[in-house]
Amino acid sequence: MSSNHYDPATFSSQSSLGYLLKINHSLMHDFADKVFTDHDVSFIQWIVLLKLQEGTALTASDLCRRMFHDNGAITRMLDQLEDRGYLIRQRSQEDRRVVELKLTDAGNDKVNELTPQVVTKLNDLLTPFSSEEFSEFMRLLEKLKSTLQDFNQSQNS
Repeated sequence: MSSNHYDPATFSSQSSLGYLLKINHSLMHDFADKVFTDHDVSFIQWIVLLKLQEGTALTASDLCRRMFHDNGAITRMLDQLEDRGYLIRQRSQEDRRVVELKLTDAGNDKVNELTPQVVTKLNDLLTPFSSEEFSEFMRLLEKLKSTLQDFNQSQNS
């Protein structure tokens, strides 16, 4: 059953779901960037390294899809991370057209060094939320993500 959560007569951009998600996303990046002020990688670069460490991205194209970044931005970021010795690019043995990304020991060390700092700051940020509120919040965000993915997939079919 569909619910009407908004009314055209009282709708405001300040209370729209898209605005609130976008502003929180921007504020979250600003918050996270402060953790990286004294380091040679940015928050976004750390996310790239983390995705490589987790194995959730293996190529620049994977990163573009998972991070919703354009190819040029990812390429520049990978160039910087490679110059710093945090990753290497190598041709796939299965498909020579594919360039795979591999985290170096220095890249692994950087992720392992910064992750506890990020987690500490996130926990500080989330202090006003109880464990139950945080769990429910995460459940609702996952539900929204799934709903949006399903809707977008049905529109593309």
